[in-house]
Amino acid sequence: MNKFVEYLKNYIDKKSVCILGFGREGKSTYRLIEKYCKPESVTIADLNPVNNPPENTGIITGMDYQKSLDDFDIVFKSPGIVLEKQPSELKCEITSETQVFFTVYREQIIGITGTKGKSTVSSLIYHILKESGKDTYLVGNIGVPVFDIAEDVKEHTIIVCELSCHQLEYMTVSPETAVFLNLYEEHLDHYGTMENYHNAKKNIYLHQEEYDCLLINSDVEHEFTGAYDYTISAENPSSDIYVYSGIDKIHVNSAIIPTNNIKLLGVHNHYNIAVAYFVTSFYVEQEDFEKALCTFNPLAHRLEYVATVDGVRYYDDSISTACATAIEAVKSVPNAKTILIGGMDRGIDYTSLIEFLNTCDVNVICMETSGKRIYDTIRSMDFNKPERVYYVQHLDEAIELAYNITPSGTSCVMSPASASYGIFRNFEERGDAFKKLVEGLKS
Repeated sequence: MNKFVEYLKNYIDKKSVCILGFGREGKSTYRLIEKYCKPESVTIADLNPVNNPPENTGIITGMDYQKSLDDFDIVFKSPGIVLEKQPSELKCEITSETQVFFTVYREQIIGITGTKGKSTVSSLIYHILKESGKDTYLVGNIGVPVFDIAEDVKEHTIIVCELSCHQLEYMTVSPETAVFLNLYEEHLDHYGTMENYHNAKKNIYLHQEEYDCLLINSDVEHEFTGAYDYTISAENPSSDIYVYSGIDKIHVNSAIIPTNNIKLLGVHNHYNIAVAYFVTSFYVEQEDFEKALCTFNPLAHRLEYVATVDGVRYYDDSISTACATAIEAVKSVPNAKTILIGGMDRGIDYTSLIEFLNTCDVNVICMETSGKRIYDTIRSMDFNKPERVYYVQHLDEAIELAYNITPSGTSCVMSPASASYGIFRNFEERGDAFKKLVEGLKS
């Protein structure tokens, strides 16, 4: 019997179980419990109605869906659910797919978190390992629930797991190899303070054991757990791993990685490549790394080239929800002349972005609520060339304006530095809308 299945049976059998949230992960949890376990009962609790609920399960929906958690022995919380009470205030055991999966397989897991870049780094590490002939899976926040592969993991399998702050928030087990890429203002609508947000992220390494490995951005403060920890930076030469970029090469300490055939744009992606290089160096030779790197295609909505219309190149960076990513977009896109910024206003401090834009010769098109705040701030200050700063309400107007003011031979990038919620379902839908509008310019 697979060791995970054996652990899950022992953990679940004869217990009353609540699956809190019945999206992709909740359904994955239910599938394995139904297939292998003999719980006393299984109940699904969700704010929204449950379509086609499984037979022989209890259903709790509506505003009071969290009121009965203490009626259960174990509650599997989905990452998108915000608990109304802290686990310490509840009698039930709060757990998750990630917690259970890591308990069994932590020694085979490379866990990656950070405010930005975690999907790119996770996908790149997975690509390098897969192309080099390793038995590996890519799971987690990238869109594949860990329980979907739990039955198939073998002793030599390498599991690459992207981890969000919501997945890490209550974790009490950390992966043997942990990567903490960076930390920027994000999710303050949920966490309230950067300290709380940082504390959630810390669980990627806080529970590591002696001789585990942590790779962490040198700008992120961290505790020492007994693991081997290495700092990495694109700016601080005193870091254990220092990345600096030449015209055609990335220097990672003594290693030199040529960039002529690499499709990832920008210095921030050189940092991401260096992280992937360090992590995969435990498993593959540098020659295999370089060969696989050259075949890696950037993920959608991350400085993704869309089309050229009347001589203007358009780039989709819809993933951008922070100042740092918008700044990197302008630096990375070839001959950037127009940037589209703005979306849901979550109270982020935009000072660093505004100061950067004040030094650039780019058109700034602001949109939606955060864009209006940025626009008003710029108009109230001594901004260099205020005539190149515009405000429109929505994305379609922004595209039309960009088409009219961006010179041929330059580039336009949408890098919103803002969340998409309340306007679009997610950043993917926003990026798809941008692409469709750009394609519409051709007609």
